[in-house]
Order: sequence, then C-alpha cells, then structure tokens
Amino acid sequence: MTQQYLDKSLSRADAAELAESRNFLAAFGSRLVRNLAVQDWLVLGYFTVLLLSLVFGSGPGRVRCIEHVLIDVALVGLGLSLSRGGLLPQGSLGNTIVYRTTMFGAVFLTYFQLRDILPAVTQHSVDADILAFDLRVFGVEPSLAWDQFVTPTTTEWFAFFYFSYFAILIVHVIPFLLAVKNDKLLTQFGLGICVVFCSAHTLYMVVPGYGPYAHMAAQFKHQLSGGLFWGLVREAVEAGGAQKDIFPSLHTAAPTFLAIFSYRHRKLLPFKYTWPIVGFFAVQIIGATMFLRWHYLIDIFAGITLASFANFVAAKVPAWESARRARLGLPPVFTPIQFRSTPSTAELAAKE
Repeated sequence: MTQQYLDKSLSRADAAELAESRNFLAAFGSRLVRNLAVQDWLVLGYFTVLLLSLVFGSGPGRVRCIEHVLIDVALVGLGLSLSRGGLLPQGSLGNTIVYRTTMFGAVFLTYFQLRDILPAVTQHSVDADILAFDLRVFGVEPSLAWDQFVTPTTTEWFAFFYFSYFAILIVHVIPFLLAVKNDKLLTQFGLGICVVFCSAHTLYMVVPGYGPYAHMAAQFKHQLSGGLFWGLVREAVEAGGAQKDIFPSLHTAAPTFLAIFSYRHRKLLPFKYTWPIVGFFAVQIIGATMFLRWHYLIDIFAGITLASFANFVAAKVPAWESARRARLGLPPVFTPIQFRSTPSTAELAAKE
C-alpha cells in the first residue's frame, strides 16, 4: 500500500512538472512571437527562402549548404530566444549584444556562403539575357563602352573606391550597433540594412549571373591592371566573392542606401557633415562596379531602386512598429547599449 501511495505521489509530481513545463513553453512561445519586430520576421523569412531554394535546387553541394544555413538559423533562433524570448533580462547588456550580433551577424555571414549557395541553387545564368536587355533598352553597356579608357591609373582610381565599400559599411554599421542610443534612428537604420541585404541575397538566386568580366571577356581590348587597390579588389573577389551576385548590385544598393539615409538625417550629427562625402563615395563606387566589369547597367538601376525602397520602408514602418509595441506594452525594437549601469532613483533611496 505504501508503494502504491508513493507511485501515485510520484505520478502527481511528474504530471505537475510536465504541466509546468508546458506552461513555461507556451508562455515563452507567446512572449517570443509578440516581441518579434518587423526586421526579425524579415530575417526569418530570408532564411526560410534560402533553405527552400536549396531543398528544391538543382545544383551540386546542396546538402552541405543546407547544413551551413541550418547553423545560421540556429544562431538566429538562439539570439531571438535569448533576447525577444526574454531569457536574458530586457535592457541588459547581454540581451542587447546577443540580439545585435546574432541577427545582423548571421545575415552578413551568409554573403560569404553565397559562393557555394548560388551554384547549389542553380547552375543556370542569365548573362546573355541581361546583356541583350541593356543593349535593347539603353543602347549601351558601360563596361564595354568604357574599355577605351582603361589604364593602370583609371583602374587604380576605381579600384580604390570599389574597395572603400567595405570601409563605408564598417564606419556606419559598427557605430550604429555599438554606440547609437537614438531608438528611432537605430530602428530605421537596422530595418533598412536588413531590407537591402536580405533582398539582394534573395534576388541573386532569382537572377543568377557572372557579370561582364566573365560573359564578355573576349570583347574587351584592354586588360585591367593597377597597383595596390586593384590587387586588393581582385584578392577580395577571388577569396570571398559570391561570383554569381550581380542583380542587383549590392555595391550600388548599400552605399546608395547610406547616402540617402545620411541626407535624410542631415540635420543630425555626424550626417550634417558626412552626407556629401558618403554621396561622393557612393557615386564613385557605382561607377567602379561597371568600369571594373563586375556589373551590367540594369544591375545598377536595380541597386538604386532597392536602396530607395529600403529607405522608404525605413522611414515608414518604424513609426507603425513603435506605436504597436507601445500599445501592447512591449519593449522597443532596440535598447541602447549601457556599458555602465546607472542606479535608478529608487535604488539610490533603498541604499540610503
């Protein structure tokens, strides 16, 4: 009888523990979904598209690529669980750092994986169709028209600006992730950057191509040659370039987004002084993408269109997002990084 009593007690304890676990998971899931921001859904949708494209793709190496993307998804899931799911205290340094590094880091990381992902999705390329479109609509292909101006000096000039793309990104993204405390500004920037990169990476799979340097190689009469920066550009493209990433031109979309964003906020520091510089660099980088034979003209227009759309979304959606979160009593999309915790008035009074 004693054993039966113990068995019943253990059964009740197990049932209570199971019910508690279910309640915790239900509460956690509900909290996670409610706290997700628009950019979170965008990133989740992006990785879903990547996985589905690989599953139904026709190129080689799909299994290995799927494994890599699943690791990315796990990274994003961990970051969202810890931050949006509330496993880390809201507003804490750990919560803030984890969210920003996992979400944005995972998206940027996939660019270097596209070198394997794009051919795994499809071995097809549409270079001939893009070239025919450019010649039919614009009547010219800049990379071919500018071949007559190719010299070591002009190549090095444009190579410098092409390589400066990475510096332009770094001097904007890193300060925004680590230093900017303006929630409205940070939300606009974060959403816009996500729109640019997630959209561009997705469109690479829809419009795959290698660019004029490969498709039109036999038509160029002058070989590109330069000094330090042309060497750096070639090494960067050969080592980390996605190869079939032409439509839209991300070298056009990202700097153009930053230039428009800087101009829109030109009343604020540092944009008050930096927007003309960013605009100048953006124009030169756009020219470099064609002069160095990486992109067709329609790729440039697609990049400018994407940058304009991302700025439009960044200007409109965050206001709706903030109103929704305030109405539901949710924390802001971003909380500023506080490396030193300042005690509240209540905490100071309690100590006294």
